[in-house]
Amino acid sequence: MAGTFELFVDEDSRIRFRLVTPDGRVLVVSGQYQDKHQAAAAIKDVRECAGTGLIRDLAANPVEARPARRRLQARALFSGTTGSLGAA
Repeated sequence: MAGTFELFVDEDSRIRFRLVTPDGRVLVVSGQYQDKHQAAAAIKDVRECAGTGLIRDLAANPVEARPARRRLQARALFSGTTGSLGAA
């Protein structure tokens, strides 16, 4: 599935680009650039990097980020006990 890079002018009258899927969903919106040439150079960099880019997970584990009470409920569910969510 090939997307399209669209150049546009934002509310600050600066150039940005967005990557849009064939069905119209916006995947990425860039930062601001002084002109179209800088934005085009950034698009070139994205094209080169995206195909080989690794994923670095900087998000906290959702189970660890929840309050302690919810973690206890999750432990009960995974331990095979029946809680308010029903049998596993």
